[in-house]
Amino acid sequence: MTPARLPRRSIRVSASGLVALALAFTAACSGSAASDKKGGGSGDTLKIGLVMPLSGVYQALGPDVKNGFQTYLDMHGGKLGGHKIDLLVGDEGDGPQTSKPSVDKFLKQDRVTAIVGLTNAASVAANVPGVTEAKTPMVGVVGRPGEIKTPEYIWHTSYLSEEPGVAAAPYIKEVVGDGTVYAIGPEYQGGFDQLRGFTETFAKAGGKLANPDGKTKWTPFPATKNFLPYFSEIKASGAKAVYTFYAGTAAVDFVKQYRQSEAKDIPLYAAGFLTEGAVLAGEGEAAKGIYTSLNYTPDLDIPANREFVAAYQAKYNALPTMMSATSYDAAALLDKAIAAAGDKVTPEAVNAAISKVGKLDSPRGAWEFNPQTHAPVQKWFLREVKQDGTTLGNVMVRELGTLG
Repeated sequence: MTPARLPRRSIRVSASGLVALALAFTAACSGSAASDKKGGGSGDTLKIGLVMPLSGVYQALGPDVKNGFQTYLDMHGGKLGGHKIDLLVGDEGDGPQTSKPSVDKFLKQDRVTAIVGLTNAASVAANVPGVTEAKTPMVGVVGRPGEIKTPEYIWHTSYLSEEPGVAAAPYIKEVVGDGTVYAIGPEYQGGFDQLRGFTETFAKAGGKLANPDGKTKWTPFPATKNFLPYFSEIKASGAKAVYTFYAGTAAVDFVKQYRQSEAKDIPLYAAGFLTEGAVLAGEGEAAKGIYTSLNYTPDLDIPANREFVAAYQAKYNALPTMMSATSYDAAALLDKAIAAAGDKVTPEAVNAAISKVGKLDSPRGAWEFNPQTHAPVQKWFLREVKQDGTTLGNVMVRELGTLG
Protein backbone atom coordinates (compact mmCIF):
# COMPACT_ATOMS: atom_id res chain seq x y z
CA MET A 1 0.00 0.00 0.00
CA THR A 2 1.33 3.45 -0.88
CA PRO A 3 1.09 5.85 2.09
CA ALA A 4 -1.00 8.98 1.64
CA ARG A 5 0.81 12.12 0.52
CA LEU A 6 0.78 15.58 1.98
CA PRO A 7 -0.12 18.47 -0.32
CA ARG A 8 2.83 20.59 -1.49
CA ARG A 9 3.06 24.35 -1.61
CA SER A 10 4.08 26.04 -4.82
CA ILE A 11 7.79 26.85 -4.47
CA ARG A 12 9.90 28.20 -7.32
CA VAL A 13 13.51 29.25 -6.93
CA SER A 14 15.45 30.87 -9.76
CA ALA A 15 19.09 30.03 -10.42
CA SER A 16 20.12 33.55 -9.50
CA GLY A 17 18.06 33.29 -6.34
CA LEU A 18 19.87 30.12 -5.35
CA VAL A 19 23.24 31.80 -5.80
CA ALA A 20 22.16 34.80 -3.75
CA LEU A 21 20.78 32.54 -1.02
CA ALA A 22 24.02 30.55 -0.86
CA LEU A 23 26.14 33.71 -0.63
CA ALA A 24 23.96 35.21 2.07
CA PHE A 25 23.95 31.93 4.00
CA THR A 26 27.73 31.65 3.83
CA ALA A 27 28.17 35.23 5.01
CA ALA A 28 25.76 34.73 7.88
CA CYS A 29 27.50 31.55 9.02
CA SER A 30 30.92 33.20 8.81
CA GLY A 31 29.68 36.03 10.97
CA SER A 32 28.27 33.60 13.52
CA ALA A 33 31.56 31.70 13.74
CA ALA A 34 33.48 34.93 14.24
CA SER A 35 31.26 36.01 17.11
CA ASP A 36 31.50 32.63 18.88
CA LYS A 37 35.15 32.77 20.01
CA LYS A 38 34.23 33.40 23.63
CA GLY A 39 34.99 29.90 24.89
CA GLY A 40 33.39 26.55 25.51
CA GLY A 41 29.93 25.65 26.71
CA SER A 42 30.26 26.53 30.37
CA GLY A 43 27.40 26.72 32.83
CA ASP A 44 24.04 26.07 31.23
CA THR A 45 25.25 26.51 27.65
CA LEU A 46 26.72 23.75 25.48
CA LYS A 47 28.54 24.12 22.18
CA ILE A 48 27.64 21.98 19.17
CA GLY A 49 29.84 22.05 16.07
CA LEU A 50 27.87 21.85 12.81
CA VAL A 51 30.09 21.01 9.81
CA MET A 52 28.51 21.30 6.36
CA PRO A 53 29.48 22.32 2.81
CA LEU A 54 29.52 26.12 2.59
CA SER A 55 31.68 25.90 -0.54
CA GLY A 56 32.48 23.44 -3.32
CA VAL A 57 30.41 21.01 -5.37
CA TYR A 58 28.03 20.19 -2.52
CA GLN A 59 27.42 23.77 -1.35
CA ALA A 60 23.71 23.48 -2.16
CA LEU A 61 23.35 20.85 0.58
CA GLY A 62 24.62 23.15 3.33
CA PRO A 63 21.47 25.19 3.98
CA ASP A 64 19.36 22.00 4.21
CA VAL A 65 21.63 20.60 6.93
CA LYS A 66 21.65 23.87 8.90
CA ASN A 67 17.92 24.48 8.51
CA GLY A 68 16.92 21.00 9.67
CA PHE A 69 18.94 21.29 12.88
CA GLN A 70 17.75 24.86 13.46
CA THR A 71 14.12 23.84 12.97
CA TYR A 72 14.40 21.41 15.88
CA LEU A 73 16.07 24.05 18.05
CA ASP A 74 13.36 26.58 17.21
CA MET A 75 10.65 24.06 18.13
CA HIS A 76 12.35 23.42 21.49
CA GLY A 77 13.19 26.90 22.71
CA GLY A 78 16.78 26.81 21.47
CA LYS A 79 17.64 24.06 23.96
CA LEU A 80 18.75 20.43 23.85
CA GLY A 81 18.38 18.31 26.95
CA GLY A 82 17.46 21.42 28.95
CA HIS A 83 20.67 23.28 27.99
CA LYS A 84 20.96 26.36 25.82
CA ILE A 85 22.87 25.61 22.64
CA ASP A 86 25.64 27.67 21.09
CA LEU A 87 25.59 26.39 17.49
CA LEU A 88 28.96 26.86 15.76
CA VAL A 89 29.26 26.42 11.98
CA GLY A 90 32.26 25.14 10.01
CA ASP A 91 32.86 24.55 6.30
CA GLU A 92 33.18 21.01 4.97
CA GLY A 93 34.00 22.06 1.41
CA ASP A 94 34.65 19.19 -1.00
CA GLY A 95 36.13 16.83 1.56
CA PRO A 96 38.85 16.16 4.14
CA GLN A 97 41.12 19.05 3.15
CA THR A 98 38.43 21.50 4.34
CA SER A 99 36.38 19.47 6.81
CA LYS A 100 39.28 18.29 8.97
CA PRO A 101 40.46 21.80 9.96
CA SER A 102 36.86 22.69 10.85
CA VAL A 103 36.42 19.60 13.02
CA ASP A 104 39.86 20.01 14.63
CA LYS A 105 39.03 23.59 15.62
CA PHE A 106 35.74 22.52 17.20
CA LEU A 107 37.44 19.74 19.16
CA LYS A 108 40.62 21.51 20.30
CA GLN A 109 39.71 25.18 20.48
CA ASP A 110 35.96 25.32 21.03
CA ARG A 111 35.73 22.06 22.98
CA VAL A 112 32.29 21.22 21.66
CA THR A 113 29.99 18.63 23.21
CA ALA A 114 29.31 17.00 19.83
CA ILE A 115 30.04 17.29 16.12
CA VAL A 116 27.09 17.17 13.70
CA GLY A 117 26.87 17.17 9.91
CA LEU A 118 29.43 16.02 7.31
CA THR A 119 27.81 15.18 3.98
CA ASN A 120 30.81 13.54 2.31
CA ALA A 121 31.79 9.98 3.25
CA ALA A 122 35.45 10.86 2.76
CA SER A 123 35.07 13.68 5.30
CA VAL A 124 33.61 11.25 7.81
CA ALA A 125 36.44 8.75 7.35
CA ALA A 126 39.12 11.44 7.69
CA ASN A 127 37.70 12.71 10.98
CA VAL A 128 37.17 9.38 12.75
CA PRO A 129 40.62 9.39 14.40
CA GLY A 130 40.23 12.96 15.72
CA VAL A 131 36.82 12.53 17.34
CA THR A 132 37.79 9.12 18.71
CA GLU A 133 40.90 10.55 20.36
CA ALA A 134 38.83 13.44 21.77
CA LYS A 135 36.11 10.98 22.91
CA THR A 136 33.50 13.27 21.34
CA PRO A 137 30.44 11.96 19.46
CA MET A 138 30.19 12.74 15.76
CA VAL A 139 26.64 12.50 14.41
CA GLY A 140 26.72 12.32 10.62
CA VAL A 141 23.68 13.29 8.58
CA VAL A 142 24.51 12.04 5.06
CA GLY A 143 27.34 9.82 3.77
CA ARG A 144 28.69 7.01 5.95
CA PRO A 145 31.59 4.91 4.59
CA GLY A 146 31.38 1.19 5.13
CA GLU A 147 34.99 0.73 6.22
CA ILE A 148 34.46 2.14 9.73
CA LYS A 149 34.72 -1.12 11.65
CA THR A 150 34.64 0.15 15.25
CA PRO A 151 32.46 3.27 15.28
CA GLU A 152 32.53 3.88 19.04
CA TYR A 153 32.09 7.65 18.70
CA ILE A 154 30.58 7.67 15.19
CA TRP A 155 26.80 7.78 14.71
CA HIS A 156 24.67 8.44 11.66
CA THR A 157 21.04 9.52 11.56
CA SER A 158 21.13 8.96 7.78
CA TYR A 159 22.23 5.51 6.55
CA LEU A 160 25.22 3.53 5.33
CA SER A 161 26.35 4.98 1.99
CA GLU A 162 25.75 1.71 0.15
CA GLU A 163 22.08 1.47 1.16
CA PRO A 164 20.33 3.62 -1.52
CA GLY A 165 21.69 1.25 -4.15
CA VAL A 166 20.97 -1.84 -2.06
CA ALA A 167 17.34 -0.72 -1.69
CA ALA A 168 16.89 0.08 -5.39
CA ALA A 169 18.62 -2.88 -7.03
CA PRO A 170 15.94 -5.62 -6.60
CA TYR A 171 13.23 -3.30 -7.96
CA ILE A 172 15.35 -2.27 -10.96
CA LYS A 173 16.09 -5.93 -11.71
CA GLU A 174 12.33 -6.58 -11.83
CA VAL A 175 11.85 -3.68 -14.23
CA VAL A 176 14.65 -4.52 -16.70
CA GLY A 177 14.16 -8.29 -16.57
CA ASP A 178 16.88 -9.84 -18.74
CA GLY A 179 18.09 -6.40 -19.81
CA THR A 180 21.29 -4.74 -18.61
CA VAL A 181 21.96 -1.60 -16.54
CA TYR A 182 24.80 0.89 -17.02
CA ALA A 183 26.41 2.01 -13.74
CA ILE A 184 28.23 5.36 -13.53
CA GLY A 185 29.36 7.55 -10.64
CA PRO A 186 31.97 9.98 -9.23
CA GLU A 187 35.45 8.69 -8.47
CA TYR A 188 35.76 9.20 -4.72
CA GLN A 189 34.83 7.34 -1.52
CA GLY A 190 31.14 8.31 -1.54
CA GLY A 191 30.74 7.24 -5.15
CA PHE A 192 32.53 3.95 -4.54
CA ASP A 193 30.23 3.11 -1.61
CA GLN A 194 27.02 4.22 -3.34
CA LEU A 195 27.66 2.33 -6.58
CA ARG A 196 29.01 -0.77 -4.82
CA GLY A 197 25.73 -1.08 -2.96
CA PHE A 198 23.84 -1.17 -6.25
CA THR A 199 26.17 -3.32 -8.36
CA GLU A 200 26.72 -6.04 -5.74
CA THR A 201 23.00 -6.32 -4.90
CA PHE A 202 22.01 -6.19 -8.57
CA ALA A 203 24.43 -9.01 -9.36
CA LYS A 204 23.08 -11.14 -6.49
CA ALA A 205 19.59 -10.68 -7.97
CA GLY A 206 20.85 -12.04 -11.29
CA GLY A 207 21.39 -8.70 -13.02
CA LYS A 208 24.19 -7.82 -15.43
CA LEU A 209 25.87 -4.48 -16.11
CA ALA A 210 25.87 -2.99 -19.60
CA ASN A 211 29.33 -1.49 -19.02
CA PRO A 212 31.69 -3.07 -21.59
CA ASP A 213 34.11 -4.35 -18.93
CA GLY A 214 31.35 -5.26 -16.48
CA LYS A 215 32.55 -2.59 -14.05
CA THR A 216 31.19 0.80 -12.98
CA LYS A 217 32.33 3.78 -15.07
CA TRP A 218 34.03 6.36 -12.83
CA THR A 219 34.13 10.09 -13.61
CA PRO A 220 36.86 12.31 -12.08
CA PHE A 221 35.58 14.14 -8.97
CA PRO A 222 35.04 17.06 -8.63
CA ALA A 223 36.59 17.93 -12.02
CA THR A 224 33.97 16.46 -14.39
CA LYS A 225 31.71 19.10 -15.93
CA ASN A 226 31.06 17.56 -19.36
CA PHE A 227 29.21 14.23 -19.20
CA LEU A 228 28.19 14.02 -22.88
CA PRO A 229 31.00 11.60 -23.90
CA TYR A 230 29.86 9.20 -21.17
CA PHE A 231 26.27 9.37 -22.41
CA SER A 232 27.41 8.34 -25.88
CA GLU A 233 29.00 5.25 -24.31
CA ILE A 234 25.78 4.52 -22.43
CA LYS A 235 23.71 4.68 -25.63
CA ALA A 236 26.14 2.41 -27.45
CA SER A 237 26.05 -0.16 -24.61
CA GLY A 238 22.43 -1.14 -25.24
CA ALA A 239 21.51 -0.59 -21.59
CA LYS A 240 17.85 -0.84 -20.62
CA ALA A 241 18.41 1.53 -17.67
CA VAL A 242 21.09 3.63 -15.95
CA TYR A 243 21.93 3.74 -12.23
CA THR A 244 23.99 6.56 -10.78
CA PHE A 245 24.87 8.74 -7.81
CA TYR A 246 25.68 12.45 -8.08
CA ALA A 247 24.84 15.40 -5.85
CA GLY A 248 25.20 19.18 -5.80
CA THR A 249 26.29 20.98 -8.97
CA ALA A 250 27.51 17.68 -10.44
CA ALA A 251 23.92 16.36 -10.26
CA VAL A 252 22.58 19.43 -12.06
CA ASP A 253 25.19 19.09 -14.82
CA PHE A 254 24.55 15.35 -15.16
CA VAL A 255 20.76 15.63 -15.42
CA LYS A 256 20.63 18.61 -17.78
CA GLN A 257 23.17 17.08 -20.13
CA TYR A 258 21.49 13.66 -19.95
CA ARG A 259 18.27 15.10 -21.31
CA GLN A 260 20.19 16.73 -24.16
CA SER A 261 22.05 13.54 -25.07
CA GLU A 262 21.35 10.53 -27.27
CA ALA A 263 20.77 8.50 -24.08
CA LYS A 264 17.87 10.70 -22.95
CA ASP A 265 15.18 8.04 -23.47
CA ILE A 266 16.94 5.40 -21.36
CA PRO A 267 15.26 5.25 -17.89
CA LEU A 268 17.42 6.87 -15.21
CA TYR A 269 17.56 5.59 -11.62
CA ALA A 270 19.70 7.06 -8.86
CA ALA A 271 20.36 7.59 -5.18
CA GLY A 272 18.03 10.37 -4.05
CA PHE A 273 20.60 13.18 -4.10
CA LEU A 274 20.39 13.40 -7.88
CA THR A 275 17.07 15.26 -7.55
CA GLU A 276 16.98 16.51 -3.95
CA GLY A 277 16.19 20.04 -2.76
CA ALA A 278 17.88 22.98 -4.47
CA VAL A 279 19.43 20.54 -6.95
CA LEU A 280 15.96 19.70 -8.30
CA ALA A 281 15.15 23.40 -8.65
CA GLY A 282 18.33 23.81 -10.70
CA GLU A 283 17.50 20.85 -12.94
CA GLY A 284 13.92 21.89 -13.64
CA GLU A 285 12.00 20.03 -16.35
CA ALA A 286 15.06 17.94 -17.22
CA ALA A 287 14.54 15.94 -14.02
CA LYS A 288 11.03 14.76 -14.88
CA GLY A 289 10.67 10.99 -14.88
CA ILE A 290 13.84 10.26 -12.89
CA TYR A 291 13.40 7.57 -10.22
CA THR A 292 15.38 7.77 -6.98
CA SER A 293 15.87 5.68 -3.86
CA LEU A 294 15.96 7.42 -0.48
CA ASN A 295 14.94 7.07 3.17
CA TYR A 296 12.75 10.18 3.27
CA THR A 297 10.11 11.93 1.24
CA PRO A 298 8.32 15.05 2.54
CA ASP A 299 4.88 13.74 1.61
CA LEU A 300 4.88 10.95 4.24
CA ASP A 301 1.56 11.36 6.03
CA ILE A 302 2.52 10.62 9.63
CA PRO A 303 2.20 12.97 12.65
CA ALA A 304 5.92 13.55 13.19
CA ASN A 305 6.42 14.47 9.53
CA ARG A 306 3.37 16.72 9.37
CA GLU A 307 4.69 18.68 12.35
CA PHE A 308 8.19 18.87 10.90
CA VAL A 309 7.09 19.91 7.40
CA ALA A 310 4.75 22.58 8.76
CA ALA A 311 7.44 24.14 10.96
CA TYR A 312 10.09 23.96 8.23
CA GLN A 313 7.86 25.48 5.55
CA ALA A 314 6.68 28.24 7.86
CA LYS A 315 10.27 29.46 8.39
CA TYR A 316 12.02 28.65 5.09
CA ASN A 317 9.17 28.64 2.52
CA ALA A 318 10.54 25.37 1.14
CA LEU A 319 9.96 21.66 1.53
CA PRO A 320 12.47 19.83 3.76
CA THR A 321 14.88 17.43 2.10
CA MET A 322 16.44 14.21 3.36
CA MET A 323 19.38 16.26 4.67
CA SER A 324 16.93 18.50 6.55
CA ALA A 325 15.21 15.47 8.09
CA THR A 326 18.41 13.68 9.16
CA SER A 327 19.83 16.88 10.63
CA TYR A 328 16.54 17.43 12.50
CA ASP A 329 16.88 13.88 13.81
CA ALA A 330 20.46 14.58 14.89
CA ALA A 331 19.16 17.41 17.06
CA ALA A 332 16.40 15.17 18.44
CA LEU A 333 18.98 12.48 19.22
CA LEU A 334 21.24 14.92 21.08
CA ASP A 335 18.23 16.33 22.92
CA LYS A 336 17.51 12.92 24.43
CA ALA A 337 21.17 12.02 25.01
CA ILE A 338 22.09 15.29 26.73
CA ALA A 339 19.05 15.02 28.97
CA ALA A 340 20.13 11.49 29.94
CA ALA A 341 23.81 12.35 30.44
CA GLY A 342 23.36 13.46 34.04
CA ASP A 343 24.37 16.57 35.96
CA LYS A 344 27.83 16.81 34.41
CA VAL A 345 27.37 16.85 30.64
CA THR A 346 30.60 15.77 28.96
CA PRO A 347 31.11 14.57 25.38
CA GLU A 348 31.89 11.07 26.64
CA ALA A 349 28.74 10.99 28.79
CA VAL A 350 26.63 12.15 25.83
CA ASN A 351 28.16 9.46 23.63
CA ALA A 352 27.31 6.78 26.17
CA ALA A 353 23.75 8.11 26.40
CA ILE A 354 23.30 8.01 22.61
CA SER A 355 23.73 4.24 22.69
CA LYS A 356 20.76 3.97 25.05
CA VAL A 357 18.31 6.34 23.31
CA GLY A 358 16.31 3.54 21.66
CA LYS A 359 13.62 4.39 19.12
CA LEU A 360 13.48 7.93 17.78
CA ASP A 361 10.12 9.34 16.66
CA SER A 362 11.28 10.72 13.32
CA PRO A 363 9.64 12.44 10.32
CA ARG A 364 10.67 9.27 8.44
CA GLY A 365 8.82 7.06 10.91
CA ALA A 366 10.23 5.59 14.12
CA TRP A 367 13.74 4.12 13.81
CA GLU A 368 16.57 2.96 16.05
CA PHE A 369 20.29 2.36 15.68
CA ASN A 370 21.79 -0.91 14.59
CA PRO A 371 24.11 -1.52 17.58
CA GLN A 372 26.97 -2.71 15.34
CA THR A 373 26.94 -0.05 12.61
CA HIS A 374 25.50 2.91 14.59
CA ALA A 375 23.27 3.67 11.58
CA PRO A 376 19.44 3.49 11.43
CA VAL A 377 17.25 0.47 10.83
CA GLN A 378 14.66 2.15 8.60
CA LYS A 379 12.33 2.03 5.60
CA TRP A 380 13.36 3.02 2.08
CA PHE A 381 11.23 4.60 -0.64
CA LEU A 382 11.15 4.81 -4.43
CA ARG A 383 10.33 8.33 -5.62
CA GLU A 384 9.64 9.76 -9.09
CA VAL A 385 10.15 13.36 -10.16
CA LYS A 386 6.84 14.60 -11.50
CA GLN A 387 4.58 17.61 -11.45
CA ASP A 388 2.92 17.76 -8.04
CA GLY A 389 0.48 20.63 -8.01
CA THR A 390 2.30 23.72 -9.22
CA THR A 391 5.84 22.50 -8.62
CA LEU A 392 8.12 19.57 -9.38
CA GLY A 393 8.63 17.13 -6.55
CA ASN A 394 9.97 13.70 -5.59
CA VAL A 395 6.66 11.86 -5.31
CA MET A 396 6.56 8.52 -3.56
CA VAL A 397 5.92 5.54 -5.83
CA ARG A 398 6.28 2.68 -3.33
CA GLU A 399 8.19 1.37 -0.34
CA LEU A 400 11.36 -0.56 -1.16
CA GLY A 401 11.73 -2.38 2.15
CA THR A 402 13.62 -2.01 5.41
CA LEU A 403 17.42 -1.93 5.73
CA GLY A 404 19.83 -1.65 8.61
